Amino acid sequence: MTVQSAVMRALRKPRGTAKQGFGATSRKDNWAVYPVIQAIVFTFCAGYLTFSGILWGPLFGPQYVEADGYLSPLFSPLLVFPDMPTWLSPGLLILWIPIGFRATCYYYRKAYYRFYFADPAGCAVGEPTVHRKFALENAFPFILQNLHRYMLYLAFIPLFFLWLDLLPAFNIVPAASVADPRLRIGVGGVLFLVNIILLTGYSLSCHSLRHLVGGRVDCFSCTRVRRVRYTLWQRLTDLNRNHMWWAWSSLITVTLADMYTRLLEAGVLTDLQVHFG
Repeated sequence: MTVQSAVMRALRKPRGTAKQGFGATSRKDNWAVYPVIQAIVFTFCAGYLTFSGILWGPLFGPQYVEADGYLSPLFSPLLVFPDMPTWLSPGLLILWIPIGFRATCYYYRKAYYRFYFADPAGCAVGEPTVHRKFALENAFPFILQNLHRYMLYLAFIPLFFLWLDLLPAFNIVPAASVADPRLRIGVGGVLFLVNIILLTGYSLSCHSLRHLVGGRVDCFSCTRVRRVRYTLWQRLTDLNRNHMWWAWSSLITVTLADMYTRLLEAGVLTDLQVHFG
């Protein structure tokens, strides 16, 4: 036995105490309903967002989606350069950050490990026996999940620009497609506001951010700085308790925000607005 094979054998997943075999369980409830619903929602949203942000422009045009001052969140910040090749979507230049952030998210890993890989399919539910042959997050490609904390830091870059996008969304800073400089409240603006609030909650409720603020501290009350860190850690902990809710709700609203912008751009919908001033 080589050293590498010995290491891989040591890293293999332990059998555990659940019944062995895919779906084997003593549970009497409808345990499969929840992961099936999650799989449908996640697959639809992730598939649509990937196609809309990366493939739609090169295949059908235009390069990005903006209508009535609303820029689709998939293209913010908007990076368009002279002589940009038609096969390159501006969304691709920025979407690798939120995709990487969500794909490595601790909660999403739990969710999609269950409904895609049955690892396990549910609590006290048996896994496919083939799983015992894999090192999972100890080997490539799943070892890349350890990049999550760094993707968190990068995620605040597009989040900042999404907050700036609220200015033209409410016509506070008129966009090129909005000639009237008055303050407005439209359906699109409200949807964008709800979306950015949920995205912010999702980012701030991240387990890695909570550890960054309050981790590696033996005494929270020893200094003023540590007391401040403890207060921030408590607030982030409150958000973290609902991290699952932030994750799903923000995924749905960013999908709806892009859909809404595309329907406006296509002329299918007209944004209902109230103007002030």
